Amino acid sequence: MRAMALHEVGQPLRLEERAIPQPGPGELLIRVRSCGVCRTDLHLLDGEVEAQLPRVLGHMIVGEVAGGDRAGQTPGAGARIGVPWLGWVDGTCEYCRSGRENLCPNARFTGRDIDGGFAQYTVADARFCLPIPASYTDEQAAPLMCAGLIGYRALRICGDARRVGFYGFGDAAHILVQLCRWQGREVYAFTRPGDEASQGFARELGAAWAGGSDEAPSEPLDAAIVFAPDGSLVPRALLAVAPGGVVVCAGIHMSEIPSFPYSSLWQERAVRSVANLTRADGGELLALAPRVPVRTSVTTYPLEQANEALADLRAGRLHGAAVLVP
Repeated sequence: MRAMALHEVGQPLRLEERAIPQPGPGELLIRVRSCGVCRTDLHLLDGEVEAQLPRVLGHMIVGEVAGGDRAGQTPGAGARIGVPWLGWVDGTCEYCRSGRENLCPNARFTGRDIDGGFAQYTVADARFCLPIPASYTDEQAAPLMCAGLIGYRALRICGDARRVGFYGFGDAAHILVQLCRWQGREVYAFTRPGDEASQGFARELGAAWAGGSDEAPSEPLDAAIVFAPDGSLVPRALLAVAPGGVVVCAGIHMSEIPSFPYSSLWQERAVRSVANLTRADGGELLALAPRVPVRTSVTTYPLEQANEALADLRAGRLHGAAVLVP
């Protein structure tokens, strides 16, 4: 099979021929139909998130079951499933036992600890695979596996906030703005200063306001989600939220957050982070997305062009998500 593998931090992925992986007990062999490209893949490429190399990246996988363990509730051959970032937990730690498997200290993650979906085939623990709604094509479903799930978890932390700001309007934000509108919330989109194309895209999807991250919103926010990995956005977001508001940092990696005066945090403002996801998050979002319905905007690339997709993501040339098609 063909795969795009990371062998050295800071170097392009290599196209190589590999043997089709063999599933172990409880695992599925999956023929990859599509795999989204995530900013976390860039963090792995740049060494900001560590992985044991070589590694096949990719954790927004949609594929079909091609073989594997048939015991228990394992989906049968031909079933269409999604494989998210969370790939395995120990099930015995205090976090797993209390419904917080996303914080398991021994967790393994797809595309970091387990070879991912930048390949024609992959294997995954059947317990962590999610059924894909029939109304989504393979390419449209892929971004839901991480961009959608992390965005959904971040939004839940915002509680019942009516006015929500998104700092960074990429794959996660373009999904979440649709969900927010359906829930009756107002979205305020912050992009790179001068990025009028992304601001226009946000308005097209229903944002009540769109501007640069150096601008103040037209109304004080009840909550803000920082998707961009830029720590300097956190103090700016704090200034934009009203008393009692929360700023949620949704990325797995962020640059240093600069110091800010206590007055920015005062009046019961809060700063929170989101770590990973749970299987319950996946079940909830995939049941909700078709009801909205959430429509993903994707740009597809052949598997061999994974490096070009990563470069376009880094440069901010995408509206929505990049998806590889093996």
